[in-house]
Amino acid sequence: MWRLRIGAKAEDESYLLTTNNYTGRQTWEFDAGACSPEELAEVDEARRNFLVTRSRCKTSADLLWRMQFLREKKFEQKIPRVEIGSPENISYKDAKTALRRGIHYLTALQAEDGHWPAENSGCLFFEAPFIICLYITGNLEKTLTSEHRKELLRYMCNHQNEDGGWGMHVDGRSSMFCTVINYICLRILGEEAYDDDDKEGSCARARKWILDRGGATYTPLIGKAWLSILGVYDWSGCKPIPPEVWMFPSCSPFNGGTLYIYSRDIFMGISYLYGKKFVATPTPLIRQLRGELYPEPYEKIIWSQARNRCAKEDLYNPQSFLQELFWKSVHIMSEHILGRWPFNKLIRQKALGITMELLHYHDEASRYFTGGCASKPFHMLACWVEDPEGDYFKKHLARVPDYIWIGEDGLKIQSFGSQLWDTALSLQVILASQDVDDDDDDDDDDDDDDDDDEIIRSTFIKGYDYLKKSQLAQNPPGDHRKMFKDLAKGGWTFSDQDQGWPVSDCTAESLECCLVFGSMPSDYIGGKMDVERLYDAVNLLLYFQSKNGGVTAWEAARGSTWLEWLSPVEFMENTMVEHEYVECTGSAIVALARFLKQFPDHRGEEVKRFIKNGVKYIESFQRPDGSWYGSWGVCFTSGTFFALRGLVAGGKTYYNCDAIRRAAQFLLETQNSEGDWGESYLSCRNKKYTPLEGNKTHVVNTGQAMMSLIMAGQMQRDPLPAHRAAKVLINSQLDSGDFPQEEMRGVFNRHVMLNYANYRNYFSLWALVYYTKAMRLLL
Repeated sequence: MWRLRIGAKAEDESYLLTTNNYTGRQTWEFDAGACSPEELAEVDEARRNFLVTRSRCKTSADLLWRMQFLREKKFEQKIPRVEIGSPENISYKDAKTALRRGIHYLTALQAEDGHWPAENSGCLFFEAPFIICLYITGNLEKTLTSEHRKELLRYMCNHQNEDGGWGMHVDGRSSMFCTVINYICLRILGEEAYDDDDKEGSCARARKWILDRGGATYTPLIGKAWLSILGVYDWSGCKPIPPEVWMFPSCSPFNGGTLYIYSRDIFMGISYLYGKKFVATPTPLIRQLRGELYPEPYEKIIWSQARNRCAKEDLYNPQSFLQELFWKSVHIMSEHILGRWPFNKLIRQKALGITMELLHYHDEASRYFTGGCASKPFHMLACWVEDPEGDYFKKHLARVPDYIWIGEDGLKIQSFGSQLWDTALSLQVILASQDVDDDDDDDDDDDDDDDDDEIIRSTFIKGYDYLKKSQLAQNPPGDHRKMFKDLAKGGWTFSDQDQGWPVSDCTAESLECCLVFGSMPSDYIGGKMDVERLYDAVNLLLYFQSKNGGVTAWEAARGSTWLEWLSPVEFMENTMVEHEYVECTGSAIVALARFLKQFPDHRGEEVKRFIKNGVKYIESFQRPDGSWYGSWGVCFTSGTFFALRGLVAGGKTYYNCDAIRRAAQFLLETQNSEGDWGESYLSCRNKKYTPLEGNKTHVVNTGQAMMSLIMAGQMQRDPLPAHRAAKVLINSQLDSGDFPQEEMRGVFNRHVMLNYANYRNYFSLWALVYYTKAMRLLL
């Protein structure tokens, strides 16, 4: 049986690096004898339920670790469930009871090291590159046991669409990129291309989908790179990613330092393999794939004509004629000049050396996580190409388990984990809920209240300790700017400290928690964080603000936005330079507004200016309909929630801010007849508010929109819209205190979705916190 292990050390630690004794590390292990028949039956039931319901919800509820934790903690939901009839009749006690039930459940999901585990996956191009890399290097069976492979096959079959293809994500329509690489993945895992006993097998249906749409030459660039590496495509049919790009001087408008952090990390690996023209040693399977992926004979494909092809299902960022002309000129320069004597000796070899030096630096600085699952297989393979027996490659292999996640739908690869993000938001909800409990004058259940208080105190101590251990204490080593790394000291990452990439909103939300913890008595919360570390976080947030008042996500914005015109990536937007984001700006304003009240003497004027300019940025990016586009969540309900948090923290109200009035109107106009909200992921792609099909409910969107209305003062003007939303949330709560899993709510680069399974808990409960507090004021 699969079990989640927290903070696990490797058997051989010589290849596994850590900065904080593996705090936040999540790995899965299989132990056939480590379960009772009842536990095994529970897991099997979860798997069967997913199969039965996947036509309605394709997203995993992330149940396996939850069931494990609840068993280990002997969790029992003793607070009775609330059922609401008429929304006008919701009482303060009803709302508070539903909130307490949910908080009781949420605290039981905290790991012993203080963080909240969760999967962060759902993209269907995450798995295959790992399998291809391990296959090429001869480490597939050494790294993945038969149980791993069984669960991976389960996942891929569960998320194959009815037409035979795979989407960019589990909710998406079939795409060439994911169908091609997942077909290859199935074949590597031993599935047959043709099954005489099953003409409708997974491979047969996928191959038909591919061939019906012209074959694998219509795969986007990243897919073509993996096909070229495997030897089932030719590098000459790819847009060039030459290693010489890392030699451009810092004074150039385009250089390694101006690139968007994710693209930089991915292109580093690709450029080394492209520059080497690395191709895997042909195997019988590779030769078979050459005949399976194309409608014409492999030998007759004219690769130069395939370079700019991209299936219409994948094309989100189309290339103009001038862009194609630009990339053709880059190809000529790379292949016909730099790739030939004498320049291949004078320049290309030097560029490859510089690229590998950068790869090693970035790998070491991230403890071999790299920037995530898209870049790691490229980096890992490049290190193997350099030295198959080298320590760099072995260190990469040691981190593969950190990317593996097991759910009731099977084994999937994570982005790189969302431990810190999930923990900061979970703690904020529980912290905010204590204001409600402090006002309780019901003495009927004093013993239960005492038990709850002790659970909450333990939750806070562990959570605060996790935040303290997870903050980045220093900048990247050496001359980090020369190596294209930005400041990090004082920040918090998206996952854990070892990964090493600070994120502005993760830093802001964590800082907000630490400021609240710092205001509590020491005898209740334990040792306080050193104030200098709070200053470090503030300094980093101030650094992340751009001249337009917006806050970037990963690094300060250094590249001009016109560089997006150069993007070779067809299936995503905004891949060339760092941008500012409404969500990051809103989170940063919230944290700095609290910091200013508690520490007015640390860069006080700069903090005030930051808040003022951030508010202006948010107001300037409001759309004509009153909403804000959400770049990291689905979509306008999410963006509007984070925008309003920032505006309200910056001193704005419904009465002094037209942006808040317009936002409230947008939310009222998009509220469904039942009182809920439910937004389709197509809003992200189409940049237009799109409700879920059939106006379905989504508890995350409902929670976010409900909070936004309450922040906009709706409860004082007309509380009925909030009452109706609260009824939906309260009645949606399950017997355990959990909320139902629905469609994925995370997104990046406008087109690729992610599953944040914990969103259903803390956004629903956060909304009930806002609502309960507002109800108390109406008493």
